[in-house]
Formats: sequence, C-alpha cells, structure tokens
Amino acid sequence: MGAGQNDPANARGIMPPAPDACWKAVCERDATFDGSFYYSVKTTGVYCRPSCPSRRARREHIHFHGTRAEAEQAGFRACKRCRPDKPSLGQQRADLVLKACRSIEAQPEVPNLATLAADAGLSRFHFLRVFKSVTGLTPKAYAEALRARQVREALSRSETVTDAIYQAGFQSNGHFYASSTKMLGMTPTDFRSGGEGKAIRYAIGQSSLGQVLIAATEQGLCCVMIGNDAATLAEELQRRFPKGSLRVAESDFESWVAQVVQLVETPALGLDLPLDIQGTAFQQRVWQALREIPVGSTASYTEIAERIGSPQSARAVAAACAANLIAVAIPCHRVVRTDGSLSGYRWGVERKAELLKRERKPS
Repeated sequence: MGAGQNDPANARGIMPPAPDACWKAVCERDATFDGSFYYSVKTTGVYCRPSCPSRRARREHIHFHGTRAEAEQAGFRACKRCRPDKPSLGQQRADLVLKACRSIEAQPEVPNLATLAADAGLSRFHFLRVFKSVTGLTPKAYAEALRARQVREALSRSETVTDAIYQAGFQSNGHFYASSTKMLGMTPTDFRSGGEGKAIRYAIGQSSLGQVLIAATEQGLCCVMIGNDAATLAEELQRRFPKGSLRVAESDFESWVAQVVQLVETPALGLDLPLDIQGTAFQQRVWQALREIPVGSTASYTEIAERIGSPQSARAVAAACAANLIAVAIPCHRVVRTDGSLSGYRWGVERKAELLKRERKPS
C-alpha cells in the first residue's frame, strides 16, 4: 500500500488542527482525532496516531503531520503499537458492524445474536458491545428501526395497507398490527394520509426570553419553540406539522402555557406535563439522556454518546439535539462542547447561556 492511500485526512484534504489542540489530543490519547493528524517522534523515528498507547514523548521531540504520507516522506516509519498505516480499531469495528447491518437488511427475519456474532468472529457479548458502540442500538433495535422505515416507505407507495404489510416483509397481518402503532407513532391508516387531520392545539405566551409557542396533541406536549415573533413561530409550527390539523387552543390550555413559561423563567422547577415525543430510536435515547442531566449541570456531546452506550456517535448526538422540538423540557441547552464552551442552539446561543445561568442560581 502506497503512502497516503486510505488515509482519511489525506483524502479529505484536511489540515491538521492547531499544534496546541494536537498536543492536547496526544496527551489525552483522544481517539476522536485519529485520522485528523499524526505525530512523529524524532528520538524514535516513528509516527503514531493521537490515541497511541505508547509512552508519551517530550513535547520538543514531537512534530505534527496532516497525513501519513507527509510523515513517511519526512523519513518516519509507522509505530508498531498503534499501527497508523492500518485501519484504526474504530474503522475495523465500523466495517464489522456495517457487514452485520447488511446481513440484517438482507433477511426477512432478524438473524439471532449468536449467528451475527459468529459471522463477525466475536463472542456474543463482545459483538453486542461493539454493535451498540457504533450504532447506539442493539441488533434487535436496529432491525426494528429498519422494519419501521420499510413500513413507512411501503405505506407511502402501496394502494392498500395489506399490500404494504407484505412489501415490508411481515408474514402476517397480526404481527404487523401488533407493532404498527409503536413503529409509526399513529395507526397505519393515519400514516397513509400523512397524519392529516391529527389535532394539534397551540398557544403563544410571553416570557422574558421572548415569545414561547406551546403545541400539544392528545398524547401530550409535542412542540415548544422560543422566538421573537409570534407569526414566525406559528409558521414554523405549520412547517413542522404540514398535514396536522392545527388550531388555536381554548382557555383550558392556559394552564399548560403558564407551566411552560414558568419553566423558561425558573428551569429548576421542572415540568409535570406529558410529552408526545416522535423521533428515531437513536434520537429517543439521546433525548432521554438529556432529561437525565441534573438541573444546573451540563454534559458534552461525547459524554452523552458514552451514556447511551455509543461512544463514537458524538456528531449524531449533536444532530439529535438539533432535531429536538421541545425546548427546555428536553434540555438540549445543557449540552456543551468538550471544553465547556457553548455550541449552537436552535433558539439562539444567548438564550442558551441565559437558561444555564438561571439553572445555576440557588433556588
């Protein structure tokens, strides 16, 4: 294999991070930087990944390289411990899990765990741990999510629900109907009509952080948005639920509005209202983890990924936070960067900072 082949950083043309960031990653053996840069040690003549477990050299003996090719052209050879010239452990695991996912996708029934593990050359326990670390799901949950997607696609293109049942791979109507509402979030007939007519009532209240739109279905609170303009928030709600039957709530909804506005003003009080949360299995896991962050505390995207058993999915966690439609009640404002600095927030970083400030005040 020639230098630079299958080198992620080289293929993407990415410059290495700043030297201080590189040195910090090396000190912490941070595997999330593997592929972003390499470092060489002039006293040993080798180059390594940031996560290399070898004894760390002194800073003045280390030089950083954007690609393997650059390190090799400078006369350094690959470390025999971290093997930077071979696929990383993370890449090996990703390839293994991808193969398992393809196997699940190709079969009408979920292969049992023992079969999947044997195909991967791992024990059942080790395979399950690796699969969850990459996808955030068990093989069974992945198969269920896959089947749910197939059902949605089949219902969208089939003339009848019965046709969709068999197109999605179900062997009987009973098996399908036993799990259809859980998979779709509504009955199959409602899904075929795009959820058209599903009643969503909403109202807009005023808080010190701006206008607050509160929307709910019969199941519970489905949307909380914060903004500067009531009309813009209402338009956004329509975009989020294009086929829902939206209507301004009656006076009996005022207590819900008051509770949500009070939550914005004093987050430590919490919220005792039912939620109607619709999302993928992975998003649901992330949102549940957010609700478990104590008031007044924060967590990084990486920490959340680790808490849900998927340590390599920090970026997917960030995407799940961005997809959250229920502000404050599902506290994505409590998620920060690894260094503690504030990242983006759907309703404005200034509001995020203020919410965190309020939570840290003594009650």
